[in-house]
Amino acid sequence: MSDLFSPYELKALVLKNRVVMPPMCQYAVESQDGTPNDWHFVHYVSRAVGGAGFIIVEMSGVHPDGRITSKDTGIWSDEQIGAYRRITDAVHSYGAKIAIQLGHAGRKALDADPPVAPSAIPFDERSKTPLALAGEGIAEMVAAYREGARRAVEAGFDTVEIHGAHGYLIHQFHSPLTNIREDEYGADPILFGEQVVQAVKEVLPPEMPLLMRVSAKEYVEGGYNEAYALEFCRRYKAAGVDIFHVSSGGEGPIGSNGGPNAGPAYQVDLAEYIRSGLQVPVIAVGRLDDFAEAQAVIAEKKAELVAIGRGMLSDPYWTLHAQEALGGIDKENVPGPYERGIWKRK
Repeated sequence: MSDLFSPYELKALVLKNRVVMPPMCQYAVESQDGTPNDWHFVHYVSRAVGGAGFIIVEMSGVHPDGRITSKDTGIWSDEQIGAYRRITDAVHSYGAKIAIQLGHAGRKALDADPPVAPSAIPFDERSKTPLALAGEGIAEMVAAYREGARRAVEAGFDTVEIHGAHGYLIHQFHSPLTNIREDEYGADPILFGEQVVQAVKEVLPPEMPLLMRVSAKEYVEGGYNEAYALEFCRRYKAAGVDIFHVSSGGEGPIGSNGGPNAGPAYQVDLAEYIRSGLQVPVIAVGRLDDFAEAQAVIAEKKAELVAIGRGMLSDPYWTLHAQEALGGIDKENVPGPYERGIWKRK
């Protein structure tokens, strides 16, 4: 039976277990140049030491104005490649695999002046009104994703994840709440995301699987449901996505994601819905910090991988502690310098 600690393989991506550290913005680039620093090095490498099988670096802007804030990471310049290479080399040395999430915040880019979006609709009354992208701007944006993916490959990442969730640019295009264009990108709201997927695939080695994070449901009036999400995921799969990282929400105010039902594992059913509807592997995410809960998702075949966000912020060794709690840990999985700690052995 597959469990949380069984290996997983998709194309050339071979993981030692099913535990994923999902992308979580650190807002820690004090120089504001988008280049990861010592904080990011320690943050990601410590989770590799802590046993995570797969680490996804936080949403990194494919354009300087695509970051949520000016203190976010970016991957718009070849000058940033070396700093990422330092991280990927170290993560690999501890037996983990690593990806980077490519993204653009669109109308949610707080420090852009002005931000850009499919349509000139601000996120809320306190936000700047974005500039609706013209056709030339859309083509440049697609190219920016392609170049970000090229740099990721050069930096030693095992793959990339496209951010199509949480109310950011690709989500803004395929959501009826934020795309009221009258051109081809309005007539076909999935077209932009589809073009991004195709562009990224052009520069990835064929054996490298492509990930995409999606919001499978919006929790605000007029928002889409999981049936619509299944259809745009169908298009993205046909364009080249190999695995979906299934989240939800992002177009409503903070706290609206899932409403009162946002309890443990509240998004797992959405991941399972996409998985079964498209016969595609998925990553489940959302309040899966409980060891037994995470284990059940894999054992019950609701998802291929589970992402542990807040739990891993709290505990860099979440994976080792989960293995310890769920039956004992193999000595070889404990870093040598830490063997004097109290670990229950198998």
